[in-house]
Amino acid sequence: MNSDQLQSLSNADYINRERLREIQWQKLEVILKHAYNNAPWYKEQWDKAKVKPSDVKSMDDLHKLPFVAKQDLRDTYPFGLFAVPKEKIVRLHASSGTTGKPIVVAHTREDLEVWTHGVVRALAGYGVTQSDILQNAYGYGLFTGGLGLHDGGQALGVTVVPISGGNTERQVMLMRDFGATVVSCTPSYFLHIIDQAERMNVDLRKLPVRIGAFGAEPWSDEMRTVIEERAGIKAFDIYGLTEISGPGVGAECIHQNGTHLFEDHFYPEIIDPETLQPLPDGQEGELVFTTLDRFAMPMIRYRTRDITTLYTEPCPCGRTIRRMKRIKARTDDMLIIRGVNVFPGQIEAALLSVQGTSPHYQLIVTREFGGLDNIEVRLELLPEYFSDKIGDIETYQRQIGHEVARITGIHAKVTLVAPGTIPRSEGKAKRVIDQRKI
Repeated sequence: MNSDQLQSLSNADYINRERLREIQWQKLEVILKHAYNNAPWYKEQWDKAKVKPSDVKSMDDLHKLPFVAKQDLRDTYPFGLFAVPKEKIVRLHASSGTTGKPIVVAHTREDLEVWTHGVVRALAGYGVTQSDILQNAYGYGLFTGGLGLHDGGQALGVTVVPISGGNTERQVMLMRDFGATVVSCTPSYFLHIIDQAERMNVDLRKLPVRIGAFGAEPWSDEMRTVIEERAGIKAFDIYGLTEISGPGVGAECIHQNGTHLFEDHFYPEIIDPETLQPLPDGQEGELVFTTLDRFAMPMIRYRTRDITTLYTEPCPCGRTIRRMKRIKARTDDMLIIRGVNVFPGQIEAALLSVQGTSPHYQLIVTREFGGLDNIEVRLELLPEYFSDKIGDIETYQRQIGHEVARITGIHAKVTLVAPGTIPRSEGKAKRVIDQRKI
């Protein structure tokens, strides 16, 4: 990608809001007609709702259309939502779900260009340039992370090291030997890389690596602080969903004060997850996306289940596209413990607020005879804080239990385990072990 092309992409981040609205509407008119005329599922659903593309006369009318949910993609597996002939589809991806059949998504060549442009804008927003070396430790294959960051980095002109996930000792070796300046993977896997580097007596803070592009799983500001302090880098969030395209739907800028959404391609709404009614900017609710120029498999009002807030206040970077606050939770990750709604991210924030705790933890949910639910927090302390003295352990248990109760309103059993006990993941971390029979 030459400098003129990069500048053109970057300009979209700073576009006048009125002009952006015009572009969004022009694209929406086209994609709604395309979906209705070429994807029988959309025609059937919209006809049931007694609405047609012509009933949407502006962006403000988008709420008239029905939602698309993850279950709809499962019900139409594998190709039921395609809106172009198979001859025009150049790539298939699928979700990383571990149970049942995966969610399948399709891309035309033009769809892939839109996706790649999003990743380019994300990396450029972090300060990545053609002089950087990107070690891409996202998994390649059906998961969108690996190829998404690969194509975006390559298009930007970065030197890409397509190492994929796993073989963590080799990750550290190549990071050191190749002089990687940027690393991309899940935040939980990068923590594993940090641990491995320490075992190898490699201080990441003394290596050239300076930027991390982390996503594919929820992570807290507290975890960002841990990563940045231990590795000496700037850790940035990159946001995306397989159903929408993959990483590159939005990203933080150098100011790390919200995720800029590339809304010239992915139009965001916030809805009340209970009433399903649209909410104005500034109010917290569930994030919904409409893809404005994805033709193989349009997503019209897709419910992400992510809980966040959109806001338009100016960012110091000057970008005019809307930002969203860090994903607070996912409605489908919510645990109900004795009538209290609890999100894993809340517990993570509580754990990491106590000095000496590590980001390696699991939540074990059980159900007593009689129907009462309990939650146990299994947590590693940092090696220098770990002790086999009962008094020290009990002190930490009380401190951690107090913080969990303060933030979530529930009392959890806290079990401290030796460093290295909690299983590490090469991809998305499995934080919740639900042992209830429900």
